[in-house]
Amino acid sequence: MHVLAAETLLPVDLRLGVALVVLLVAAAGVAVVFRLAPDASFGRAWEIVAAGVRAAAQLAAVSLVIGWAVGHTAALVGFLCLMFGVATRTAGRRITRNSTWWWAALPIAVPVAPVVAGLVVGGLLPVPGIAIVPVTGILMGGALTATVLAGRRGLDELAQRHGEVEAGLALGLLEREARLEVARGAASEALVPALDQTRTVGLVTLPGAFVGMLLGGASPVLAGAVQVFVLIALLAVEALAVALTLELIARRRIHR
Repeated sequence: MHVLAAETLLPVDLRLGVALVVLLVAAAGVAVVFRLAPDASFGRAWEIVAAGVRAAAQLAAVSLVIGWAVGHTAALVGFLCLMFGVATRTAGRRITRNSTWWWAALPIAVPVAPVVAGLVVGGLLPVPGIAIVPVTGILMGGALTATVLAGRRGLDELAQRHGEVEAGLALGLLEREARLEVARGAASEALVPALDQTRTVGLVTLPGAFVGMLLGGASPVLAGAVQVFVLIALLAVEALAVALTLELIARRRIHR
């Protein structure tokens, strides 16, 4: 089974390199032709190329680091902390450019840490062990996405409907309550991607955890069970991330 699974993977050779280059050029070309940038410039195309090259370099380095760190608990914890730091800065800087960006650490850490700790304590994630890295990465990535979407949508809504916030204050609402009333609807839209992914799993998409386990030789039943867990865990993590981000916006901890 493992031999068969290995044979079904993409071959890591010149053909794969050529395919990656072609796809990256195609993505950048579409961005150029259709001016897919806020200012209709070619900037987004360069971002696509830079992101692709950066992803290849980072994954090459990370593959080597994980291979060494998986047998050393201290190194594994350090790598997870590095993931958290990068996720916090990425999410925070996507939401705002001022010094309040670091508050993005809260909606990423608070939902993810208890879930991972519970899995470790329950014996579902061995430490040291390779499984903790992808599981934590998936959950942290979901929290990052939800935080960014909720933060950007919530702050955009407050900027566009500032008059409604002022009206709420005039009616006697506290500032937090007035800001919540305006930002809540837009920020809650951040849950739509996770909801759609969960609703359509197996019918429209076959997520990475499921496919990866199948290619690794796991049975379809085991792969499906793990994927269901991942999707439901993501819903819980992202829901809390959105709620915390909304609260931070309402209390002006994160602002522009």
